[in-house]
Amino acid sequence: MRQITVVGSGGRIPPDVYRMAEELGRAIAERGAVLITGGRGGVMEAACKGAKEMKGLTVGILPGSERDANQYVDVMVVTGMGDARNAINVLSADTVIVVHGGAGTLSEVGLALKAGKRVIAIKASGGVAGMMAGVVIDGGIVLSADSVEEAVELAFK
Repeated sequence: MRQITVVGSGGRIPPDVYRMAEELGRAIAERGAVLITGGRGGVMEAACKGAKEMKGLTVGILPGSERDANQYVDVMVVTGMGDARNAINVLSADTVIVVHGGAGTLSEVGLALKAGKRVIAIKASGGVAGMMAGVVIDGGIVLSADSVEEAVELAFK
């Protein structure tokens, strides 16, 4: 079974970015893949919510020592690792899709590229995704997608 990790802002995000992440979660679940996120709020919550609407399986790789995931997470992996859990997020994925994001998301992009994972950034979502779309680092490219549909197509190629 394919595993797709969605990374992005964990805090407050614009409504259009929330809707985009929800749409992404729905599309991943429709294709029968497992959705992996950091399990918290923002993009992670929206993607999980979308996946649950389609009866998808959601996994949250949590930074703390508590089972404090958003309400749409099925499987909670409690790491107690803080931001170091970002490595688990990306190493568990077949593909990493970036929506919006800040410094934590940037670390996940770097870790994913270093691990040779396919990384896709939805440029229109802004933040780190907008900055990194199309960028090449150490020979690894962050593929640029102009829409959720394009990102999902690239993820399942």
